[in-house]
Amino acid sequence: MKKLTVEYALRATWLSIQKMYNEEAQKFGTTMSIGFALLSLDPELGTPSTALGPKMGIESTSLSRILKSMEELDLVYRTPNPNDGRGVLIHLTSFGKERRDYTRQQVLDFNQAVAEKISTEKLNNFFEVIDQINQVVSSKKALNYNEVTISQL
Repeated sequence: MKKLTVEYALRATWLSIQKMYNEEAQKFGTTMSIGFALLSLDPELGTPSTALGPKMGIESTSLSRILKSMEELDLVYRTPNPNDGRGVLIHLTSFGKERRDYTRQQVLDFNQAVAEKISTEKLNNFFEVIDQINQVVSSKKALNYNEVTISQL
C-alpha cells in the first residue's frame, strides 16, 4: 500500500468536493468557480474587480473568463468605480443574488452534513492542523527554499 502524504490527502479530498459542487452547478449551466465568485461578491455594494482576484486566489485572466461567463448568464453587471476612475465594480443582478443565496445554502448544507458526521473536537483539530500546514507553506521552509536566480541555474 502506498504511503499517504499530506498533499495526496488534501488534493484527493478537494477534488471530490470540487466534483460534488461542479455536478450541482452543472444543473444550472454554471461551474463551481462561478459559485465561488458569487459568494465572493458583496451582494449590496458590489466588489471592485481588482479586489476580486486576490480575494478568490485566482489570476486576472481566469477571473476575466469567469466574469465574462457570469455576465452572459445575467448573474453580474459592471459599473464604474466611483472611488477609482480606472476601475469597475462588479454587482450581482437580482438573478445573481438568487443564485448566490442558493450557492450559499449548498455550502451551508455541506458543512452541516460534515458536522453531523464529525465531532466538533475533531473538526477543531482539523482546522488547527490546516492552519499549521498553511504556516509551514507560508514560511517557505518546507521545500528548503534557497534564493536562486535564473542565471545561477
